[in-house]
Amino acid sequence: MSTPSFVVQTSVPMIWLLLAVIGATLKNRHNTSPEARLETWQRWWAGAALGGGSAWMVVSFFTIPGVMSEAIGFKQTPFEFEIGCANLCLAVLAFRAASSKASNRERLTVGLGAGMFLWGADLGHLYQFFFKGDHAPGNTGGVLVYDLLIPAVMIALAVHAQRQAKAAVPATAQPVLA
Repeated sequence: MSTPSFVVQTSVPMIWLLLAVIGATLKNRHNTSPEARLETWQRWWAGAALGGGSAWMVVSFFTIPGVMSEAIGFKQTPFEFEIGCANLCLAVLAFRAASSKASNRERLTVGLGAGMFLWGADLGHLYQFFFKGDHAPGNTGGVLVYDLLIPAVMIALAVHAQRQAKAAVPATAQPVLA
């Protein structure tokens, strides 16, 4: 495989990160409120980065499982259907987290759930890379960054939003714990 082809194939997951960053940045051009800006980032990160990327994986694993297996460096097995279903779950959760009705706690939960799956996948990719010599474009590069950053950023944004909301509540309104 040529170097330009490898770079293009390994960089595909980064499209979803880029889309989220561009979308949130453009949407925030006129937002002056820190709370509104943070809300925008949470919604774009959940919807475009996690939701869009997961939906793309659903379509890919359900329609071209052999191509996906080859891109990762594996032979095709029935496991592709399971990966498609796991990504369907992530997409549904992500689109819920992108909703204006989603709470910071929901977004944190979705980020943690995505982390369990995607960070586990990252460990699997790294194991295959270092111990099995799998240097296929779908096992290295962009997928590692995507799987690491999506949940980490979702969690960080949700925690920041929770702290921001707590700081906005007057001290007299906060419960006293004995």
